[in-house]
Amino acid sequence: MPRKPNYDRNELIGRARDLFWRQGWAGTSLKDLEATLQMKPGSFYAAFGSKDALFKLALERYASEGRARLRKLADEEGPLKALQRFPAMVVENSDAPAKACMLSKTLLELQAHNSPLSEDANQHLLKMESQFANLFQEAQSDGSIAATHDPKVLARRYQSDLLGLRVSAERDGIDAEAIAQEIADGLAQL
Repeated sequence: MPRKPNYDRNELIGRARDLFWRQGWAGTSLKDLEATLQMKPGSFYAAFGSKDALFKLALERYASEGRARLRKLADEEGPLKALQRFPAMVVENSDAPAKACMLSKTLLELQAHNSPLSEDANQHLLKMESQFANLFQEAQSDGSIAATHDPKVLARRYQSDLLGLRVSAERDGIDAEAIAQEIADGLAQL
């Protein structure tokens, strides 16, 4: 009869997500993962199968937590307020291992290698864009923004602004909070 593992799988995925987010896929070795997760190679492979499999789980965790955070904010404050507050939340998150988006970092790092993980990251970005479009549509329905705007176009522009904000937040001398405020102010004009 196999032994029950003495670790919390979800907690390990969270630690791996933070390591991958900070260092990227190529910058994270199996030794780094084994040290961070405090696992021996055999236990690591038994638990996750491969570095790619764990990275895929980490991407899913990152993306689903971001979507859930935005949905919760929208439920509490309404769709437009959530979209206005989200950029500041991104740059003010001092617990984040990196300011840049893990999904966009993955896409840029692995797309040139035709890695299936880059397609996973792209699919997560598309889901996030769809969530933005839904929130813009909800804001139209409640009268917060004019019905003349295409929610999908707004969502693409908003996601592009967020990705640019997150890259800017990594740079020295850039006032990312001011950029986040500019994004929020732009939404107030809709």
